[in-house]
Amino acid sequence: MRKVTMRLVGEDGNSFAILGRFQRAAKAAGWTREEVKAVMDEATSGDYDHLLATMMEHVDEPREDDDA
Repeated sequence: MRKVTMRLVGEDGNSFAILGRFQRAAKAAGWTREEVKAVMDEATSGDYDHLLATMMEHVDEPREDDDA
């Protein structure tokens, strides 16, 4: 499973902000439009907890010394 590196913790917890950051990070990591859409569709198919669970499956938190 492909993952992007971005912060989920300590950032704006708004679902739209999380999805927007994910889209930008995935695009920067070279994901195709279809790959991004598949994750976005899954993330938005349920409630906020489902969105977070889906994001956690596709996101690696950067190390503290990373600037991502």
